[in-house]
Amino acid sequence: MAYKRDIYLSMGFKINRIMILRISLLFLLSGLFISVSHGQATHALTSYNIVPEPVKIEPARGNFALASTVKILISVPDAEVSAAAELFSKEINRATGFHIQPGGKTSKNEKAIYLILNKTANELLGGEGYTLEVQPAHIFIRANKPAGLFYGLQTLLQLLPPEIERQHTIAGVKWNIPCVRITDYPRFGWRGLMLDVSRHFFSKEFVKSYIDEMVKYKYNVFHWHLTDNHGWRIEIKGLPNLTETGAWRVPRTGRRGSFLPAQPGEQPTYGGYYTQEDIKEIVEYARKRFVTIVPEIDVPAHSLALIASYKNLSCTQIQYQVNPLKKFTEREDEILCVANDSTWIVLDKIFTQVAALFPGAYIHMGGDEAFKGFWENCPKDQALMKREGISTLEGLQSYFVKKLEKIIVAKGKKMIGWDEIMEGGLAPEATVMSWRDIKGNGIHSAVNAARLGHEVVVTPHFSAYLDLYQGDPVVEPFTYGKVRLKTCYEFEPVPDSVDAKLILGGQGNLWTEAVPNNRHAEYMTWPRGLALAETFWSQKQNRNWPDFTRRMEWQFQRMDAAQVKYARSAYDAIISAVKSSDDSLKVKLETEIPGIDIYYTFDGTNPDNFYPVYEGRPLDIPNGASEIRVITYRDGKPVGKQINFMLAGLKSRLPKS
Repeated sequence: MAYKRDIYLSMGFKINRIMILRISLLFLLSGLFISVSHGQATHALTSYNIVPEPVKIEPARGNFALASTVKILISVPDAEVSAAAELFSKEINRATGFHIQPGGKTSKNEKAIYLILNKTANELLGGEGYTLEVQPAHIFIRANKPAGLFYGLQTLLQLLPPEIERQHTIAGVKWNIPCVRITDYPRFGWRGLMLDVSRHFFSKEFVKSYIDEMVKYKYNVFHWHLTDNHGWRIEIKGLPNLTETGAWRVPRTGRRGSFLPAQPGEQPTYGGYYTQEDIKEIVEYARKRFVTIVPEIDVPAHSLALIASYKNLSCTQIQYQVNPLKKFTEREDEILCVANDSTWIVLDKIFTQVAALFPGAYIHMGGDEAFKGFWENCPKDQALMKREGISTLEGLQSYFVKKLEKIIVAKGKKMIGWDEIMEGGLAPEATVMSWRDIKGNGIHSAVNAARLGHEVVVTPHFSAYLDLYQGDPVVEPFTYGKVRLKTCYEFEPVPDSVDAKLILGGQGNLWTEAVPNNRHAEYMTWPRGLALAETFWSQKQNRNWPDFTRRMEWQFQRMDAAQVKYARSAYDAIISAVKSSDDSLKVKLETEIPGIDIYYTFDGTNPDNFYPVYEGRPLDIPNGASEIRVITYRDGKPVGKQINFMLAGLKSRLPKS
């Protein structure tokens, strides 16, 4: 009873014993659920299903009914706020059929949405935080900066019915917004998603749509992996071969790593690139949505598309073709020659133009997975090492990284690279993007970088790689490794014993070796992108897995309305093995999402909810059984995919020691 009383007190109501009895009766009759507060946050009524979870939600009674007469009013003239208001009005007008526009005046009797820049900064909110107050007649969004107002509008959109995401006008919907007061601000300043457009080219239109989906969940960094062995995707004036040759490869369809190299006479027709006008257009598109684009030019390794365009940049100077994700037969020379003067002439030209095209503070130089065997056998590089007193190949990589950092800094930018840039000694001002779990010396790479006083973006492959399996490989599209939804959600970006101020934030990475098209890119990103969004934005103490899954399912309705593809793999059964006392194997079944029943059979027939239900105890395998088939149900309806698993592979699913 006490928690009900506290909630109503926080809403400004006077409480007496009679009123408490009436309130209690109301709760019993309506069945309305209010969850108990945790940490700083007070979980709201079930009508508040916001992702990522705000810092604080204070429920209120009533609704604001969105109508065509509602106005959007801006407290002081500001171009960024006006742009955010325009985007919001387009979003709501599309589905509602209204013609709401920012601007104008209103009387006390008219409904309005007020966007207010604080005259005196609220230190708690910082540059991206906001307060949102929904009353029956007015909505107030307040923030210190335009970005905060933009994020407040994204939250407001999530308070509208899911149909607001429809691409066409829909009739018969009550566009009610539940009354509430929200205080919200991010935990981290760097909240990113990376899209690899080298392995497979993604159109300008898709990149924009990907950014649109990101900002709904308050991501603010789009890491654009523009170059790799498999394609060069950015126009560089004065280096035409990069897009005439480096942007194209022979077409292949099927599993990555299984493709044949180009055959005699076969033309490289698969690929594409972004012109500099395309780049400017996308950068501006992102800017209006408070997204910074971090371009990546991956060097010195992962450079085969560059080398195929200009063969003199490699140690061997052999003419290669752009790699079509072919079957590995022999190692190609995909690393730049450090001692070659033309390498640095070309890199200076590339990074000069990249710096001019992208106004953000950072340029990503890659630096990962550099096979150094070609350097070891290169007379020029060996002579350079001797001349500079470099004793190891790791030292040569460090020489390359430090020299490139000087070029990037001279362009007015900061350099960031994958954690291999630490090998041989880290460049003085570099920021480290930590993707590997454990360094060879047993120290987490993020910890190592932070101990050296460098800023870090944490994106470990075991928690944040969105190209990996998210469900059982038996029923998922082919890839490698595994990162489940819950693993993303439980990822903690700040390692122990590290100054948290040096951890800028984190990001999810969508590498696309096994992601050949737009729909599959969406499928691999969502809903794991929802989990990471909450990891990067919400306060650590407010994260709650069961509650997240509930809110996630509401987001699925919004994605359905927007026709965005997402994975339902978290509903599927997880099949693993345990050993019994006599060393025989038993089958263990579980699910990521709470409250789901698992039905199974060993007899080769397809189970439904009339079959045995898993009751939590590992299952003995009947004599002669070669397969287990499982399916998940909730409330009498199937929710997951049927998985047919051959028991011969059960031993491989024992817990890893």
